[in-house]
Amino acid sequence: MKEGRSDSNAAANPLAERLDDLAKAVRRRRLDAMLVFGEANIRSLTGLVCDNGCLVVRPGAASATAFITDFRYVPMAHRVAPWLRTVEPKKGRGLAGTAAEILKKAGAKVARLGFERAISAGLYLKLQTLFRGAKLVEAEDEVLNLRAVKTVDEITRLAAAEALNDAIWRDAQKDFRAGMTEKEMQRIIRAHMNARGDGEAFETIVCAGANAAECHHVPDDTVWQKGEPLLVDMGVKLDGVCSDMTRCIRPSRSCAVSAEYEKIYSIVLEANMAAIAAAKPGMTGKALDKVARDVIRKAGYGKAFGHSLGHGVGYEIHEMPTASSKGETVLKPGMLVTIEPGIYLEGRLGVRIEDLVLITTTGCEVLSHSRK
Repeated sequence: MKEGRSDSNAAANPLAERLDDLAKAVRRRRLDAMLVFGEANIRSLTGLVCDNGCLVVRPGAASATAFITDFRYVPMAHRVAPWLRTVEPKKGRGLAGTAAEILKKAGAKVARLGFERAISAGLYLKLQTLFRGAKLVEAEDEVLNLRAVKTVDEITRLAAAEALNDAIWRDAQKDFRAGMTEKEMQRIIRAHMNARGDGEAFETIVCAGANAAECHHVPDDTVWQKGEPLLVDMGVKLDGVCSDMTRCIRPSRSCAVSAEYEKIYSIVLEANMAAIAAAKPGMTGKALDKVARDVIRKAGYGKAFGHSLGHGVGYEIHEMPTASSKGETVLKPGMLVTIEPGIYLEGRLGVRIEDLVLITTTGCEVLSHSRK
């Protein structure tokens, strides 16, 4: 086990409060330690971009934390997080084995070990072997709930990503032509994202005509006919964070579904605007979902709105909080959540309108500014 430098005179960890809160949660859950392997979780706690790392978090204070990574990432860890104790595993020891060694050297008797539910079965079995006799406790929500409240820097980056998403949508439409396939339009959007951002936050969804009734349609060779409606769900990644927005191009009056489409569109827009007006700190994700769902249900289309109202966005496209019929998370200032009601009529049409909003001290701020 090779120790890296830890410069006590370096600038303080800008994420110290979040990491301290996790250490306190480890104590509250009566865990002797928690091991964090997830790339997004590590970044949210340390600022490090690393796909092969393990953060060892001890109860009480972040000062007990150690970060384990291999030779490729050690210099980056020293540069980005000089306040962090960085450890390079011995050959053959691996991340988990080094974590066990660190805890043993610290005199920590591990009877309860926290882990993330997203780890592989192989890693889980390895932890069982290394920490024989310890109870493995799934505790990832402790990290995810902390990630849900963004720092000022994260909010700034997320707003910039959403603004770029707006700009790409505006410019990509100029290149759309009737007769193009969904895949061709997807490639146009993807090219803008690669050139101006850091690529797609998720696979861009392009739905021509009746394909929009499939809420997560995979773009194919369907041709966008002149005057047909179009639904696009897109998000560019920028500076490590994601954006998300859905917009529809409405059909011309000559389109066969025009009258029905306009009726459905107005209902979905009303649900979208009602939820935006209602979103505020102190309400649950469940309550926010109900606001939009009630609008659609009262219009007679409740069964056609089959997904949740929204989700958090950050280092990953789906984060906490969840605005769903089961979402018990209480919204707090600094949280971001999508508001994306939809109505889907199989074989005919589909409408979804999605905005990304920031929960503020008094309500919410809409970060998506593309025309609806």
